[in-house]
Amino acid sequence: MEMEMLILSVLVLFVSLYYVFRMLNRNASKNEVHHHHQLQLPPGSSGWPIIGEGLAFLMTAKRGVPEKFIGERRIKYSSSDSKSKSSSCKVFTTSLLRESMAVLCSAAGNKFLFSNENKLVKSWWPANIDTIFASSSKTNTAEESIRHRKVLSPFLGPDSLRKYLGIMDAVTKRHLDLFWSDKKQVKVLALTKMHTFTLVCKIFLNVEDPAVIAKLEKSIQHIAAGFISLPINLPGTAFNRAIQASKQVRKDLEKMVKQRRIDLDTAVAADENNNNQDLMSKLLLEKYSDGQQMNETDIANKLNGLLIAAYDNIFITLCSIIMYLSELPTVYDAVLKEQMEIADSKAEGELLNWEDIQKMKYTWNVVCEVLRLEPPNPGTFREAMTDFVYEGFLIPKGMKLYWSVFSTHRNPEYFPDPKKFDPSRFDGGGPAPFSYVPFGGGPRMCPGKEYVRFTILVFMHNLVTRFRWEKVFPDEKMVMTPFLLPTKGLPVRLYPHLSTSSL
Repeated sequence: MEMEMLILSVLVLFVSLYYVFRMLNRNASKNEVHHHHQLQLPPGSSGWPIIGEGLAFLMTAKRGVPEKFIGERRIKYSSSDSKSKSSSCKVFTTSLLRESMAVLCSAAGNKFLFSNENKLVKSWWPANIDTIFASSSKTNTAEESIRHRKVLSPFLGPDSLRKYLGIMDAVTKRHLDLFWSDKKQVKVLALTKMHTFTLVCKIFLNVEDPAVIAKLEKSIQHIAAGFISLPINLPGTAFNRAIQASKQVRKDLEKMVKQRRIDLDTAVAADENNNNQDLMSKLLLEKYSDGQQMNETDIANKLNGLLIAAYDNIFITLCSIIMYLSELPTVYDAVLKEQMEIADSKAEGELLNWEDIQKMKYTWNVVCEVLRLEPPNPGTFREAMTDFVYEGFLIPKGMKLYWSVFSTHRNPEYFPDPKKFDPSRFDGGGPAPFSYVPFGGGPRMCPGKEYVRFTILVFMHNLVTRFRWEKVFPDEKMVMTPFLLPTKGLPVRLYPHLSTSSL
């Protein structure tokens, strides 16, 4: 009897504790909801009807001062104690692309977004880009994105890419021989576009046929134009051309992928040594961690997005570098000195290798400073996956967020005298964490960062060891409209080096 009473008492105790905990959790949830209702959204303005603050955003970018859009609002929405750094505005709301958006504008904000990817926030794309890439390279789930990155990372990492350095160098030399040598004047924008896409087709697809490359590039250009067009899907509009071009690129790529699958299977059946090392072949041979292979459609979709990303970001950066070096002769001379030391150490006909890239420290600092001042990708968008609090303000589920490199890149708080071109900023430990973010950060950091680095350094080595140059239009600048581009296509006059001894 005593044992039965003891068991009954324990059961009653557990049941009582269960209901007590239920009530406490329910009250806590109610308090949290009530607390959230009491919290305010970050300060800001919705701007004009329909267009919001989009016009102000575009105008500051077009004037070459995109940082002003954020800087002016940081000051406007800061607390009255403006002398205190802690009181400066770290988040505000605006209206862009017909969406209410929270803009996180500090290195801490960058860290918060990057570290909470797929936890509190997820990637979000404007409707026009979503439509252009429907069923394409934009992954729909965090799991799918992670799977793709695990497959891509080995190929795009430095250990894998170093074997392509000879190919990159040979393709670059051939491009300069054909389109720069013996020319008194060239248009940099057109030629860097051509070279960048030719190289990416070789490395990613193992395609060298000029007709195939030209067809793909034309479609890619239509897609890029559609990003900034009015989202009117009618025949003849830029938006419609972009949608059709995206479909055509996916169709062409899927056809290539299927043929490559046949070629690889044939080589295996014949017990032949397959030397294809391009990305397409790697993706066909690669398996996910669960043992599954990517199908042809998945590979075509992924390659579509990668072609565009590698193409745009690299040729834009090359244009910016060439423009800065034309304006800063002392920087050009320092780059030339470093590159000539490498060139003089090579045997005749010997191509660049991994050790040569490692010696290009000052040159890469110059590239980093260009990317600080003129990043080809000014920022990206996120969407809140749940309600959360940031800096004391409520960010409700579904709200869009925007992070911009210009929150920190041209901010004197992180880069003193921010308009000054100073490659030494990247000596030693470099800038403060999360203040320099041209490649993003966290799980969605650009997977092609090393490909970009190798491509740019190889091109710079070959260009500066052959030529000096000057701008045809001395006042020409890089402006965002909204993509970063030279205003006149960057024509330059070329002055070939006569010999090594004359340098």
